[in-house]
Amino acid sequence: MDIRHIYQPFELAYLEADRYEARRHRNTYFELVFVLDGEGVQIINEHRLPYAKDKLFIIFPEDTHDFEILSTTRFCFIRFGREHLRTLGKEWLRHLEYIFHHHHHLPGCILAHRTDKPLARALVEGMLREQEGGAPHSGEVMAQLLNALITIAARNIRLLAPLPGKKDLGGRAAALLHYIHENIYLPEALRAEKIAEHCHVSPAYISEYFKNKTGTGMQEYIMNYRMKLVETRLRYTEMQVSEIVEELGFSDASHLNRLFRKYSGMAPGAFRKSLGTP
Repeated sequence: MDIRHIYQPFELAYLEADRYEARRHRNTYFELVFVLDGEGVQIINEHRLPYAKDKLFIIFPEDTHDFEILSTTRFCFIRFGREHLRTLGKEWLRHLEYIFHHHHHLPGCILAHRTDKPLARALVEGMLREQEGGAPHSGEVMAQLLNALITIAARNIRLLAPLPGKKDLGGRAAALLHYIHENIYLPEALRAEKIAEHCHVSPAYISEYFKNKTGTGMQEYIMNYRMKLVETRLRYTEMQVSEIVEELGFSDASHLNRLFRKYSGMAPGAFRKSLGTP
């Protein structure tokens, strides 16, 4: 299977086709695909779902993907990797992390909010015009439009199923998980009393309630989610361990090293080296 790379912070590609020529492949970068016109079938990790005009898809590194075109289709492919992520501030990175940890890696449009479809189309068409026009600072304008598109993707994924494999959760349990995810950077907000208050559950019962609904202890879930955020930073950014310690509220680097080793079997530095990341 082909492995594809990009060699600049982001790339934009336009394709009009009656047939998708690419062999099934994996990327080493993130890819947003917007369908300007046309119909067909998107295939992600062997799962199939129809596509049509004004659909936005996200393809993650290591996903396998392909398209079957049923009528002439105009695609816009927006690809970005670690170099673009390195330029993002913390808030942008958190949008991307929300997408990464909540998307189900299956085919299908991620625009759950109907009014976001014309907005996403306008952003994509704006990027295409900037690329074709070659005006001064077009690269900076395109980067800002891309960041806006990432933000729209993140807020739409919040409207989809709460978590992969947890579609049977009731409204209160789903709200509890979302509260944890949205406040993961605020240790004070994740105290049992605060979580119980937000979810209108007795503080004495909140841990039992959480385990009954998810099958996992609440503190174990919170710690594992924090470790996923550490892993995302090690995998897709160039943040130093000391920066991760400060942002995620660990007491020091040795504290993070100990917890991450328990989570992954490796210290953070060794994990990053295993990925071939400097």
